[in-house]
Amino acid sequence: MNPFKHFKTITNHKCLVMKYCFLVGLYKQGLLHDLSKYTWTEFSVGAKYYQGTRSPNNQERQEKGYSAAWLHHKGRNKHHNEYWTDYGLDGSKTLIPVKMPINYVVEMFLDRIAASQNYNKGTYQDDFPLQYYENGKDGKLLHEDTKKLLETLLHMLAEKGQKATFQYIKKEVLTGKVSY
Repeated sequence: MNPFKHFKTITNHKCLVMKYCFLVGLYKQGLLHDLSKYTWTEFSVGAKYYQGTRSPNNQERQEKGYSAAWLHHKGRNKHHNEYWTDYGLDGSKTLIPVKMPINYVVEMFLDRIAASQNYNKGTYQDDFPLQYYENGKDGKLLHEDTKKLLETLLHMLAEKGQKATFQYIKKEVLTGKVSY
């Protein structure tokens, strides 16, 4: 049980995402990002399973077979692709990915950078978010358009760095100059 270290980790993460959101012009999203992590449902799990090198939700999932904190989190935070699933119209009652609004795709991208920095401390490199995505993308429910934009941003980050990618987001993606 480590509530102080968990608080420091989630607050550092939130501050990083807020900084990046401000840099690209997503002020409200920066301020509101991940506030649910401070609710008892999520915070208590984070404090109990804190490790400092990965999400405590993974440990809860290993122990219980699911993560109550994650189920709570993804249902309240629109920057997670899992939020954007619905039943298809074909009558099969199969969950399908829904195209995410562009501002939430950008926040999801920025969230991945901050998480990679938070868990990799001084060793972070701009290709880490892409590597993390590549390692888990097979299980992702992502609309094709959302996937294309996210992958474009992840590859640009890995190849050109944060400054160029953030400028591209601010000047091209969020202004509608990039088709989505």
